[in-house]
Amino acid sequence: MTFVLPVRRAVALAAIAVAATLASCAKPPPPPPPPPPPPAVSLSPKLIEQASAYRLYVTRATAISPAFASGADVAERLRTGAAYEPQQLLRGAIAYGAVAALQDPAFVAGVRVYAADATQRQQVAYSIMRDPAYVIGITGSASAAGLVQNALGEDGRKLLEQGRAVKQAAYDVQRSSWSKAHVPDQPGRLALAKQLSATPLAGEVAETARLTEASTGAAPLGLSPSTLSPPYSPVVVRSMAVAALAALGYANDESLAQVMPLMADPASATCFNMSKLNLYQCLAVSKPHYEDVFCLGQHVMIDTGSCLLKGAGMPIPVDPNARPVKVAEEASLTPAAAPARPKAKTKKP
Repeated sequence: MTFVLPVRRAVALAAIAVAATLASCAKPPPPPPPPPPPPAVSLSPKLIEQASAYRLYVTRATAISPAFASGADVAERLRTGAAYEPQQLLRGAIAYGAVAALQDPAFVAGVRVYAADATQRQQVAYSIMRDPAYVIGITGSASAAGLVQNALGEDGRKLLEQGRAVKQAAYDVQRSSWSKAHVPDQPGRLALAKQLSATPLAGEVAETARLTEASTGAAPLGLSPSTLSPPYSPVVVRSMAVAALAALGYANDESLAQVMPLMADPASATCFNMSKLNLYQCLAVSKPHYEDVFCLGQHVMIDTGSCLLKGAGMPIPVDPNARPVKVAEEASLTPAAAPARPKAKTKKP
């Protein structure tokens, strides 16, 4: 009995030693898995398609020549100019503005600061969805705003200036007898303009591919960089907001329902709609071909270009050749009051 306690103590010590040995040999627990990488910069293909359709219209409309040789020329170019749906054109302009903003590395980097942490990324994205002006506080917003304004403003300027040349042609073509002939099927011509104005455009494949690459930073758009100080126009702000969501991974197809409310601006929508209404009114009272040329230059091209410039927050350039002429879109005027070349005033004896 005198040996029981020492034996037990020895067994206990041995067990402790074995446990310590086993513990020293055990592997440490594995480290926690790293957080998933932030999503890539991505703009929904459906938004890219809207931008591509916008660019298609601008390209076609700014290529309308003021050199008319026949009534058929006038009709064809009027169809080209009338072929946009106002709400689609506005969505396309904002989508194209978003692609322009994504061309700015400083802005994209400023947004991506919030992309690493999933919770913060979600919070920032939801803040932008609630209030697009949230993006103004993001690093790089001033240079991104400059890119958006330059992109949309340049489109508006080209369309407006080409429209002024077409409007001038309404006076110049009156030297040709064909311009004074009445447009055949005037009601049908007006109905076609309304139909074209309600039909969405589809972008071209090559342009869609180019804009897709540009939205990821893989291919530059060749825009002129500049810095723009706030306040910014709603169209510029919303374009940057969509771009920021793309940089956060919240402008893909899955998030499209939350992004689409940003693709609108009431003031610009009203402007585009009024351009269409003035076009319809002008065509309703227009009879000879030269009056249709005026309707095309003023209400299709000048008015639409002005809407783009205003949407971008840019002033309308002064027209050096402006004429104080009453035009045919006034409902109270007769067709005879359409934009004929003003007669020279005779001097009193």
